[in-house]
Amino acid sequence: MHAVRLYAFGPAENLAYEEAEDPVPGPGQVRIAVAAAGVHLLDAALRAGHRGPLPAPPALPTVPGREVAGVVDAVGDGVAEAWLGRRVVAHLGLASGGYAELAVTGAERLHEIPGPLSFAAAVAMIGTGRTALGVTGFAEPGPDDVVVVPAAAGGIGTLLVQYAATAGATVVGLAGGEAKTERVRANGADLAVDYTAPGWAAEVRAGLGGRAATIVYDGVGGAVARDAVALLGPGGRHLVFGWSAEGIGEGRGYAVAGVSESVLGPGLTRRGGGLRALEERALAEAARGRLRPAVTRFPLARAAAAHRALENRGTVGKVVLEP
Repeated sequence: MHAVRLYAFGPAENLAYEEAEDPVPGPGQVRIAVAAAGVHLLDAALRAGHRGPLPAPPALPTVPGREVAGVVDAVGDGVAEAWLGRRVVAHLGLASGGYAELAVTGAERLHEIPGPLSFAAAVAMIGTGRTALGVTGFAEPGPDDVVVVPAAAGGIGTLLVQYAATAGATVVGLAGGEAKTERVRANGADLAVDYTAPGWAAEVRAGLGGRAATIVYDGVGGAVARDAVALLGPGGRHLVFGWSAEGIGEGRGYAVAGVSESVLGPGLTRRGGGLRALEERALAEAARGRLRPAVTRFPLARAAAAHRALENRGTVGKVVLEP
């Protein structure tokens, strides 16, 4: 098979596409012929040598990637042969190995892909989808809410906009540039505003006609988050699930005591019955068409280009590698 390996921490160019031995599933495991592998901003941070929320950076060499979808082509001892040939998706947890033509994981992590859902959409929902639903569990939007979503054209942001709009909330989606704001508007946002333009917060206030925001779903941090938090009225909530504008593990100068709440970690795990329940719900919502993940595709051989594009905000939705 072919895989993408990292031998030294550093820039995206350190990702090497090369031949590798086919993995063999052990007891309780299956092997997946990968049709789509998810790329996460955390992958880029780990590649650069940051540990992010993990106990330590990965041991090298490593094959990055923790989200895969494809067809089961081999099973280990103790796994029902009925899995063979099934279209499945799995989040590999703290393990890696997703950036490859073949990946091994525990059978207990598998979900059969429902109905007509594509491999790329399934791999977007298994991680990004479950996070979006977990975040909304901390503050369910409704018709009385004004919801602000920074990075609204990203993988999670796309789903948060759709979810809040379906719930009847007034949705403000922030994105960088006209092309991305058009996509945000098409996803159901009432206001789609370019946060790279001077005075964007004043544009939001004018568009809301004096209404204050009630919820900010924030995976960005930095200056955008500070300005978004300032849009909140009394009793408003700032839910933080990332800080891409300031880098993994950097300061939280945009957090406000009594307003801001970090929703990553064990708290997110407990929402909606745990991660597996969130994964099942996310896949079901996508299969019904109620959530529609956006995807930017790259060939597996161009994993380095995918990392560069993600870090430079040159992608829309979930970034997916396809062998």
